[in-house]
Amino acid sequence: MFSLCVAALPAFGAEVAGVKLEDRTNELVLNGAGLRTKVIFNVYVIGLYLPAKKTDAAAVLQLAGPKRVAIHMLRNVGAAQFSEALVEGIRDNHSEAESKILEPQVKELVATMAEIKQAKQGMTIALDWTGAATQLVIDGKPAGRPIAGEDFYRALLRIWLGETPVQEDLKRALLGQG
Repeated sequence: MFSLCVAALPAFGAEVAGVKLEDRTNELVLNGAGLRTKVIFNVYVIGLYLPAKKTDAAAVLQLAGPKRVAIHMLRNVGAAQFSEALVEGIRDNHSEAESKILEPQVKELVATMAEIKQAKQGMTIALDWTGAATQLVIDGKPAGRPIAGEDFYRALLRIWLGETPVQEDLKRALLGQG
């Protein structure tokens, strides 16, 4: 009987800053997890879930199939500030022309975040690539409409895994190198 109870408990793949991340979500496996800091503040814990573990950023960006970026907020951040950080991360990893092409999708994501008003401490924000679109998921519930374009999801991934990541040690952690 005891073994049945243990088997029913979720398995944790990592613990970062007190946040436990499951080792699997649906058919995806936790590739890596890390802590986003800004100045002296812990902002969020992030986990990258992929169909199979990868340690190379280019391989992750080209990987087919569903993916998930799970962000666990450690402090309150206004929707505008959260959205601006995403937009800045996209701009930092794309040319002006590439950023311009992504503008319609970026505006959709920013509009959905504006409806939420705030990324609150304790909230989980997932950016899911379903294989057909990017779906924003707040605390397990879809928010906004799915956003078409795999190029947009890759642009989001580049915020953390691009040539100019938001935080270099976070990039290594998400790739299972840190």
